[in-house]
Amino acid sequence: MTYESIKNDPAIRAYIKEADASLIALGYTEHSFAHVTVVAEKAGYIMEALGFDPRTAELARIAGFLHDIGNLVNRVEHSQSGAVMAFRLLDKMGFPPEEIATITSAIGNHDEGTGTPVNAIAAALILADKSDVRRTRVRNLNISTFDIHDRVNYSVTKSELKINREKTLIKLKLSVDPHFCSIMDYFEIFLHRMILCRKAAEKLGLEFKLIINEQQLI
Repeated sequence: MTYESIKNDPAIRAYIKEADASLIALGYTEHSFAHVTVVAEKAGYIMEALGFDPRTAELARIAGFLHDIGNLVNRVEHSQSGAVMAFRLLDKMGFPPEEIATITSAIGNHDEGTGTPVNAIAAALILADKSDVRRTRVRNLNISTFDIHDRVNYSVTKSELKINREKTLIKLKLSVDPHFCSIMDYFEIFLHRMILCRKAAEKLGLEFKLIINEQQLI
């Protein structure tokens, strides 16, 4: 089974769509196909850039595409419920137990509340997920009613996650429009996520750096 087959599976697409519908009702930013595809591609890129084999990169993409499916159950502890859902789906599709174990443990550990980079794919998933900050994730069209999550995401005009040529460093570079949020606003909601990113980078043998408007902050 491949990343493409996961992406095109009707049941999986239905669950992701309905999970995002639940988050729309709660006022969250976009967690639908755009987000999970970005995360999947970034997770695969990290694995490939670090020289992991093609199947490991494929598993990272699959974990990325499925990682937020647990929002269908509830936003609270969605990583754990998502891991259980992914286990059932992948088992039914005939994935080997070893691959199911790796994917589900990555999904179950991607959230900053309870997660930790228990394996390389979990680390790549954390970095890919927490780096997806962008204006197009904001669904609220009324700027005057933005909450802090809207302001921070809307303020990011460019986001780039790159590993250096020496494979010693991973950088998250953001261009932020200060008219919509301050750098302190960013840290107010993302500090724990950036700490988790640093742990994930260390799991992969990398140093993590956060650069906002060409200034290194972590």
